[in-house]
Amino acid sequence: MLEGYLPIFFLLATAIAFPVIALIVARLLRPSSPNAAKQEAYECGIEAEGSSRGRFTVRFYIVAILFVIFDVETIFLFPWAVRYKQLGWFGVAEVTLFLTILIAGYIWARRNKALDWV
Repeated sequence: MLEGYLPIFFLLATAIAFPVIALIVARLLRPSSPNAAKQEAYECGIEAEGSSRGRFTVRFYIVAILFVIFDVETIFLFPWAVRYKQLGWFGVAEVTLFLTILIAGYIWARRNKALDWV
């Protein structure tokens, strides 16, 4: 019964071991000469002002959420692209409806200025 799970355990062990081994090897091979300048946060050569806990406008989060939503929705097109010949015209109608809803959401977001930065 456990023979069926053997490939899964092997894949899991490989997925865990590979990044761990890569990080260990990289730590052993890289040059290391820490100093005060290298330990500072990188701010494009400009000294940091204020706290990093500053407030951001809600618009940044709205744009990020809209990006994730539109990006994930396009992933749903992949199964249709794989099986479009088997789905026939029914599949074309489904994707047309799906893309219509997606485009309507995009137009709504543009009209409500949800994607504008200013």
